[in-house]
Amino acid sequence: MKSDSGGSVSDAGGATGGLRGGLAAVGHTPLVRLGALVPEGAAEVWVKLEGGNPTGSYKDRMAISLVTRALERGDVRPGDTVVEYTGGSTGTALAFVAGVLGLKFTAVFSDAFSDSKRQAMEAFGATVLVEPSNGGMITTELAERMKQRAYAVAEGPGRFYADQFASPDVRPGYAPIGGEIAEALGGDLDVFCAAVGTGGALMGSLDGLLRAGVEPEVVTVEPAESPLLTTGVGGAHHVEGVAVFPDPPFLDRSVLSDVRVIAQDRAFEMCRRLARVEGVFGGGSTGLNVCAAIDLAVELGAGHRVVTISGDTGLKYLDGDIYG
Repeated sequence: MKSDSGGSVSDAGGATGGLRGGLAAVGHTPLVRLGALVPEGAAEVWVKLEGGNPTGSYKDRMAISLVTRALERGDVRPGDTVVEYTGGSTGTALAFVAGVLGLKFTAVFSDAFSDSKRQAMEAFGATVLVEPSNGGMITTELAERMKQRAYAVAEGPGRFYADQFASPDVRPGYAPIGGEIAEALGGDLDVFCAAVGTGGALMGSLDGLLRAGVEPEVVTVEPAESPLLTTGVGGAHHVEGVAVFPDPPFLDRSVLSDVRVIAQDRAFEMCRRLARVEGVFGGGSTGLNVCAAIDLAVELGAGHRVVTISGDTGLKYLDGDIYG
């Protein structure tokens, strides 16, 4: 067993070798064990802190995979413009990667998401087009409008639609997460759980675990306000990055052991407790993930391990509903 701090991990299948600047700093994020928030007698709960990536999100991993592979194929060339619709974390990652690799980036964004994410994209050189929401709520209708606008912007020469929701280059970008977890824990874990947007991070991480010879139970999580996976009925909510698609494009439901439903308010309260008690600072999906992970740990009991992900840093959400 590794130390409770999680320590650092080795390459474990990382794809950043030979990349320059901040791109070389992507990956190898800490894996930490929670303490005070996990009840006595419960399983261990470990959290992969993806906010340690350069833009504060695991989307950096995916963006490197997507853009570098497109460049290798000649689908995009230096000087071209990458286009995507985004809640901000993917957009910030794409702006970061595009800039280092000599590309431009245009994001279709919305005022339903944290304004600090818009500022971050612009800081990395992105052009940001804002699609208005209905009262700041995240809905499937908003996502569809953003998508159609991005399609229109991507038309014409010198434009490349990144397609974070269907590109075959997305899932491999997340595989190193699983490899890093497997190495840090010596392959010893029972359950891996995480909320899904596209399902790319969950499935890619699982790919990395399986390649390392680890076969955990897989549980996904969704907000009670938009239980698309459990009921097929979505709803407006404020948990950015998840519960937008009734059929997440990368999710293979056949690998799931369970889908957990967590109330948004409970998830946000968990975010605040994580920051104050554990020193883990994440966004709304982190709250969902940790609530579910602790519930699972209580059910499993001592002698087991549950691993989940903090997908980004709470710094992205200071002007939103969680910490405001």
